[in-house]
Amino acid sequence: MDSTVMLGHGSGGTMMKRIIDDVFFAAYAGDELLRGDDAAVLPAPAPGERLAFSTDSFVVTPHFFPGGDIGRLAVCGTVNDVATSGATPRYLSVGFVLEEGFPIDDLRRICNSMAECAREAGVALVTGDTKVVNRGHGDGVFINTSGVGTLAPDVELGGARCRPGDKVLVTGTLGDHGITIMSCRESLSFSADLESDAAPLNHLIADVLAAAPHTRCFRDPTRGGLASTLNELAAQSATDITVEEDAVPVKPAVLGACEMLGYDPLQVANEGKMVCVVAPDEADAALAAMRANRYGADAAIIGEVAAAQPERGPKVFLRTAFGGTRILDMLVGEQLPRIC
Repeated sequence: MDSTVMLGHGSGGTMMKRIIDDVFFAAYAGDELLRGDDAAVLPAPAPGERLAFSTDSFVVTPHFFPGGDIGRLAVCGTVNDVATSGATPRYLSVGFVLEEGFPIDDLRRICNSMAECAREAGVALVTGDTKVVNRGHGDGVFINTSGVGTLAPDVELGGARCRPGDKVLVTGTLGDHGITIMSCRESLSFSADLESDAAPLNHLIADVLAAAPHTRCFRDPTRGGLASTLNELAAQSATDITVEEDAVPVKPAVLGACEMLGYDPLQVANEGKMVCVVAPDEADAALAAMRANRYGADAAIIGEVAAAQPERGPKVFLRTAFGGTRILDMLVGEQLPRIC
């Protein structure tokens, strides 16, 4: 057991899983938390109604980057987490931790970005909190958003529902956000059109559920990227997942940057993409629904779920472009700190 908190505990990989299991789950996890999904599904006061609830904190640096800023990221992140349950996001809370000396014009710009993104998603920012810390103790601004959505009685999604034969889809190109943040932070120039993919995906998810009602789950591949997300789903459902490397959409600029920096694009963070597992006979319908949405134009079917071998447990495999197969592991340690 680790004796101190390290950056790797926020990576989305094995270190984060360890601190969640050994500290948070051990202290206070109930049935809802132990499911391990992005949003908790809770009973509402009226019979038959349910609520989805999620919370997230955002510490990205820099605060402004091509394709978005910390405010857009905060709205998109929580909207998407609530929507993964199949719920319709309704309301968000916003908590700010501001550092003394942070420019009011920058704060106003962040708030305007949040308002614009909330209008696009169709959610309301209904309550909040503001704290100010001493100069040098807050890195400008941190934001927490919590979200509540309403869930229809017949919708039941979750990583544990993946079954052998199911198809795995992604809604677009991977690694855009993480590489954009890294290029801004280190003043690197990879491509003039490289920008974050931060986007609210609740309408896309609703479109997919309408076209493919037997969808098993959605999961946004943020910290730890696609590799960590698929390993989470395999563990939850006790299955194997095999991904075709050639089928995974990655922009050439992102691929080139990853090769230069030594990153695996399948472990780089995304903020406007979804992994979706669907029944095999609905995969084409789900894909068509994704591609009809502005945020799903590059969607692809990338793999398949299979039964795991009991003697070794669930695994994720990558079938490479050269015809070989390798294990696709979760991210270990911290690859790109402070990306969301």
